[in-house]
Amino acid sequence: MKRIIIHALMTIVGATLGETFLPEFWVLVHQGELADNAVVNSLIGAIIFLGFSFIFIRLLLHIVDKIDKAIATINIPTITLGFIGGALGLVIGAIASIPLWILQIPILSTIVPFLLMILTLYVGYSVLSKREADILKFFGRKKLAPTERTEKVIKKDKRHAKNYAKLLDTSVLIDGRIVDILKTGFLEGELIVPNFVLLELQLLSDSNDQLKRAKGRRGLDLVNEMKAIAKVTVATKDYPDIHEVDTKLLRYASATGATLITNDYNLNKVAEIQGIQVLNINDLANAVKPQLIVGDTLDVLIVKKGTERRQGIAYLPDGTMIVVEDTADKLDQMVRVEVTKSLQTSAGRMIFGELAR
Repeated sequence: MKRIIIHALMTIVGATLGETFLPEFWVLVHQGELADNAVVNSLIGAIIFLGFSFIFIRLLLHIVDKIDKAIATINIPTITLGFIGGALGLVIGAIASIPLWILQIPILSTIVPFLLMILTLYVGYSVLSKREADILKFFGRKKLAPTERTEKVIKKDKRHAKNYAKLLDTSVLIDGRIVDILKTGFLEGELIVPNFVLLELQLLSDSNDQLKRAKGRRGLDLVNEMKAIAKVTVATKDYPDIHEVDTKLLRYASATGATLITNDYNLNKVAEIQGIQVLNINDLANAVKPQLIVGDTLDVLIVKKGTERRQGIAYLPDGTMIVVEDTADKLDQMVRVEVTKSLQTSAGRMIFGELAR
């Protein structure tokens, strides 16, 4: 569709320019009989510019795409001011060109006014669109009455308060470490537990699977325990058109501006993609673990073989896995290991090492 529009516009422009400028060209080359033939001049101009449109179609499409992207990034007030500026510039250029038109001098009375109007149009658009703030400041804005200022401050405070609200998902309530974090005072603000999360915990509590049943009951008990040490709100908002609890959490967090607290790695990633602020307790736990750097040595117990040849696996007291080269034959033995590499992710931390020399 863009190609057709470009070809049509170039044809119209060519016909217009041909009718305007070719008569003077015929006079200069002593072909006066063609000067008064508007149809021939328009047709020649249209054919020439149509040919140009086919030759430079890629360049023209690229320019159109650039214009589309630029328009998509400009807000409505800027576009409006730019349009007004361009219109004013065009009017100024036309007024300034009147003396040139009166002179009726070839080239000077046609091409120069055209270029002058293009220049003033661009200047007008550029000034009003790029200096929007200065223009608004120059004309001045209406000062807010005390009541209006107070209302704006209140609204701002409400938006600010929303950023302190924390939305808890099912994995955090089952995990339980959130209670210990609350007791330390490192987590502030209102805690929101949606009713659909409680319903999911209830379903787990009623499960025939003993492990799921224990997790569900633990989550419900933690909600009651948190009420004694923090401000916990049970939100009744629900989304009947959505069945997945994680999707409901994302919708709720996006609508309210609350921060999502989760241990779910995949939910964490989806929330980040959607621009939702996330606090991951696993990230916090990894951050406060004692850090091992390359060159550190420590004694570990090799408990099993690794996936690669000659590797052995050991664990730190906090559960961090250590992969040690050339220790597959040292099962159930304490060895001194020198750290060679450490990898940190939201899923956990992994350390690589080799036997200390």
